[in-house]
Amino acid sequence: MPVPSAGTALAGGTNGPRALRPLLDTVLDALTTGAEHRAGPLPPGGPDAVAHAVRTACAPLLPEHGTGAHQALRTLIHTLAAGAADPADPHCAAHLHCPPLALAAAADLAASALNPSMDSWDQAPAASELEALTCRELAALVHPRAAAPDTLVTTGGTESNQLAVLLAREAAREPHESSYTGLPGAPLQIVCGANAHHSIHRAAWLLGLPEPLTLPTPDGILTPDTVHTCLASLVGHTGPVLLAATAGTTDSGAIDPLPALADLAERHGARFHVDASYAGPLLFSTLHRTALHGLDRAHTVTLDLHKLGWQPVAAGLLAVPDATALAPLAHQADYLNADDDTEAGLPDLLGRSLRTTRRPDILKIAVTLKALGRAGLGDLVDRTLAAAQTLADLIEAHPRYELHSRPTLSTVLFRPTGADPTTLAAIRRTLLTDGHAVLGRATTPTGLWLKATLLNPHTQPGDLTTLLKLVEGHTPR
Repeated sequence: MPVPSAGTALAGGTNGPRALRPLLDTVLDALTTGAEHRAGPLPPGGPDAVAHAVRTACAPLLPEHGTGAHQALRTLIHTLAAGAADPADPHCAAHLHCPPLALAAAADLAASALNPSMDSWDQAPAASELEALTCRELAALVHPRAAAPDTLVTTGGTESNQLAVLLAREAAREPHESSYTGLPGAPLQIVCGANAHHSIHRAAWLLGLPEPLTLPTPDGILTPDTVHTCLASLVGHTGPVLLAATAGTTDSGAIDPLPALADLAERHGARFHVDASYAGPLLFSTLHRTALHGLDRAHTVTLDLHKLGWQPVAAGLLAVPDATALAPLAHQADYLNADDDTEAGLPDLLGRSLRTTRRPDILKIAVTLKALGRAGLGDLVDRTLAAAQTLADLIEAHPRYELHSRPTLSTVLFRPTGADPTTLAAIRRTLLTDGHAVLGRATTPTGLWLKATLLNPHTQPGDLTTLLKLVEGHTPR
């Protein structure tokens, strides 16, 4: 049998690692030269300059005769790295976009090489068992007192929130769900705060539900009195209710008062969902986990380990206190989970997701959990949140800066004193165009603020001082 070329060799099998090794050398070299070429948190010049660089280096992407594997890898990966917004750079701090651990990225390579598809056991024998084991471990972290908690693996917070709304809708249709109150046959009504992630509203739209009732959050969090008034007004006048809270808002990292909201949901017969996409990993931290008191009382909890969990995208999760709550997702397709196969003991994976083909994203998560343990991950959480407190200290001590509030998680809102919204927006775009820093923006009742979302646990105080100097250098005197 002829030996395949580097471009046509397969990644799996006993020969796969041998074929991968020289290609990985090329990939790693290209990542290095690309980062050196960029020399900062993102490429300078703005969208036009980046587009020109990509087109010049990479076109045509479908030539009549290929360049060969190593040349293609060198060209495209160098170009991608040179034009990347690198979340590992301490001055790349705009979004909930974390720098992944090298450990997790290495595990993700194995997932790509083995390429299990998590929709039937015969495509993923070991991966499916690893997923079941890891999901139970993570579910127990969220619901420590539950008898049979479980977790689904998702593409992120948006999918998890959509699944939570779907499960709430389906649970309301079950006659045994006695905790639900409302008019028979009326649709599920979602109640959330203005601080809720946009995916809650999108989920209602996708599922044909009424527009969520959106309560004001003037201090960035839901107010129990406002929630009580709303829920009390709905009893007997609408269908079943889902109260959606947030643990870690995208704008400021604020956490809704979970124990009080859990009490209100229980009192008014509403289902309770918590979007803990951002704050969920605080469960790993002995120092900070108390901020999530009440989380275990939620019917569904969204987690997202490609935020404050240092995983490559995607690493979303949806936790439930009882695995039977996932029954509405059950689906049957003869070629994947025939009844006689299931009865014979082959695990049925199709009800683990609304997707059919899906990657074994659990592998990188499992490797990280095994390697670092709860204490190791907790230490990364603690370091990251401490960096945010350091940045807040620097801002408060600086005569030309204004701090919005002390950070709850790792998001810090600030602005040069007296800067108007137009100036703030211009400062942010200038830093982007120059390739010096990536900062976000957030609008609160007190106006527009620059947003630093710190997710690099190795960020040093000097990095933060330099970041403030960069902003100050673009602030009109």
